[in-house]
This record gives sequence, structure tokens and C-alpha cells, in this order.
Amino acid sequence: MADVIDYKIYGNDLQLVEIELDPQEGVQAEVGTMTYMEDGIEMQTGMGGKGFGGGLFGGLKRMVTGESFFITTFANNGSRKSRVGFAATSAGQIIPLDLAALGGEFICQKDAFLCAANGINIEVAFTKRIGAGFFGGEGFILQRLRGDGMAFVHAGGAIIEKNLQIGENLRVDTGCLVAFAPSVNYDIQLVGGIKNMLFGGEGLFLAVLQGPGKVYLQSLPFSRFADRILSFIPPSS
Repeated sequence: MADVIDYKIYGNDLQLVEIELDPQEGVQAEVGTMTYMEDGIEMQTGMGGKGFGGGLFGGLKRMVTGESFFITTFANNGSRKSRVGFAATSAGQIIPLDLAALGGEFICQKDAFLCAANGINIEVAFTKRIGAGFFGGEGFILQRLRGDGMAFVHAGGAIIEKNLQIGENLRVDTGCLVAFAPSVNYDIQLVGGIKNMLFGGEGLFLAVLQGPGKVYLQSLPFSRFADRILSFIPPSS
């Protein structure tokens, strides 16, 4: 049973989520994302706590999904409500996921996780097909969030929400996929046409999503943003 937490998201493009904790409630977050915490909040960094699979194995699993080996727990050990704020590590927006309303499970990109209420499980979710595993790029290793509380993931640029109907297909750049419902079928497809493959500039593979289910996309993944910046940096002599 996850802690029931209240939250507020600040900002438009460079967002921060503020979590309000009652006494004895807690939230777990990626290392380096905390912005501030009020009196009564105590933090403890370790290899995982309740819901995250503690110990060495839990830390190694998080590293596989692109996250830090450690996780930080923020608990309200005071006698009144206190707040703690978390900001994404790159420019973009924060998506709140009410796992109870989403059927208790959601799948997200390997480095999308920001924070979650105590009691939420985060696991490695490998893709089902060998093709997706070998050629999926950023979509190869995914995270599965399980529980009945709130979790928060971050995305680059604007967030696009799609609700796919039964049998409806959506082809997506693998880096632009943020999260999707477990009812959505996920696979990787080779971009057709020699010219498209050589000169299209969109990569060799696309993620193919088939409904039914909810899908979240991002308009500007950090990898694409970083590549754009690097293209303007002259090579060193």
C-alpha cells in the first residue's frame, strides 16, 4: 500500500513538483533531483527502500534502467505537514501518474523516473520481442512502475497524450516515447526505403505501438537536444 501524497506542479517548460507529506509519509526520488525541503523532512540515501528493491541487486537493476545506483528517501518525521520539491534534470515537463487509476501499472522510458510515493515498485521491463531488444535503441530497456499511489516521470519539450483504440497503430521515434499502458503492444519496425534509411535523419528504427491504451510522447528528448547543441560546437584542433 503506497503512501497517499498531495502534490503541486510549478512552471510551464522547466517544471518542479512539490510533494506535501503528512507525518510519517515518505517519497523516494532519483539522486540529485531534490530542490528544497521544509522542516521535519529527513533524507536518507541508500541502495533502495520500501518498494524499490533494496540492497545491491536493487541498485544494479536501477543502473540497468539508466538511473542512479542509489535512491534517496524523504520522510516527514515531524508533527505537521511538510513539503519537499523535485525538479527534472533537463528541460521539459513532469507527468503525474496515478497508478491506482491506471490499473496499478505503467511502463516508461528507462531514464524517465523522477520520484514516487513510498510503496511504489520500480522494475526493469525488457521488451517482448528480440527485434525490439536488439534494435530498439532508447526503447530497449524500459521501467515498470507498480503500485496504487502517485509516481512522477519527466519528459523533454512538450507532452503529447494519445489514447489508442483497439487495433490502432502509432509509429514513434524511439527517443520520443515516454510512457505507455501495459495493454499497449510494443515493437520495433525498420524504417522502409533506402533513401529514408540513409538520408531521412530519423534513425533506422521506429517504435510501433498498438492499442488499446494510453501513450505519452515527448517532443524533444534530451539526446536530440544534446546532439543539436553539439552540432554547433566547432571541432577542436
